[in-house]
Amino acid sequence: MAKKQSDYLADLLADEAENAPQETAKAHKDPFPAPAPHRAGMSLLGRESALARVASGEVRQVTQLQLEPGRVRIWEGNARLQARLNEANVRDLIDSILSEGGQKVPVVVRRVEGDAKYDYEVIAGTRRHFAISWLRRNSYPEMRLLAQVADLDDEAAFRLADIENRARKDVTEIERARNYVAALKAHYGGKQVRMAERLRLSKGWLSKMVKAGSIPDDVFAAFPDLSALTLNPAYALATTMDEPERAKAIRYVAGRIAEKNAAAKADGRPPMPYSEVYAQLMGAGLVEPDPPFMYEARSRYGHRSIAVTAANRQGLTIRVHASSGCSEAELVEQFREALSHHMPKAGGE
Repeated sequence: MAKKQSDYLADLLADEAENAPQETAKAHKDPFPAPAPHRAGMSLLGRESALARVASGEVRQVTQLQLEPGRVRIWEGNARLQARLNEANVRDLIDSILSEGGQKVPVVVRRVEGDAKYDYEVIAGTRRHFAISWLRRNSYPEMRLLAQVADLDDEAAFRLADIENRARKDVTEIERARNYVAALKAHYGGKQVRMAERLRLSKGWLSKMVKAGSIPDDVFAAFPDLSALTLNPAYALATTMDEPERAKAIRYVAGRIAEKNAAAKADGRPPMPYSEVYAQLMGAGLVEPDPPFMYEARSRYGHRSIAVTAANRQGLTIRVHASSGCSEAELVEQFREALSHHMPKAGGE
């Protein structure tokens, strides 16, 4: 994009002029118009047009700078999990910057006060920040981060970042949901109606996002890749956790799964598949109907753990149930109890 940013923003704003009346900033009651209603598949042009509208209404000073990316941190209010960015999922942007001879679309930053390590923080453009940082470390030390400095409060910064993230496929629904939970408390006093109005989202959809985002971190940690967990399953899991006993069981099972996945990673093995993780979490705390077992033991969460299915002169048939919530020591003790319960009878036959 060879045009100056001011021309670029002007062109995008011109595209919107046919569909919206012209208003001066002084006459407009809200200088930061909320984004268009959420819809799947928002086009790149639509997203950038929305960013342009935000910039035109809220930014009181527009300054473009070439910054040292190491002096620019990522704003903690952004939904994107920076740790998930890597060369592979930013490769398209890296190649684009190289082919165009540098970064053309600036990131949006605001100044940082009281932090000796950083001068600015990125409000929108975390992928561009990662790409420039990666290029500087890999044979292109001359690369600088093109940034547009904006004067934004936290709520305005949140809406700006949300606009950019809505159409990004690499920003998961769960990342956004968790971000909405934090923003609801930080910027809207816990009032979902107000937040929905400011973001131009349906109240029902926002409520579902907030519910899904309320799942505890230790349960999310059971999923090796949160991108596999989408809104509807997460909402169902969050609703299940409204039952205190189920929530306790789910958190326990999630901890066991996270431990197993950490061990698998250390050994170079793949983690537990998403479908199995989800099934085990949703099944946690459910008391199964009693089958005609000869003997059974259950975990503290109601899961069947040890069951004797047959006892005869050849010995015992004992089934050990997975994901019961029992530790290895508890299973061993229950195994001993099963043997003591049946072996005298079996020995007398």
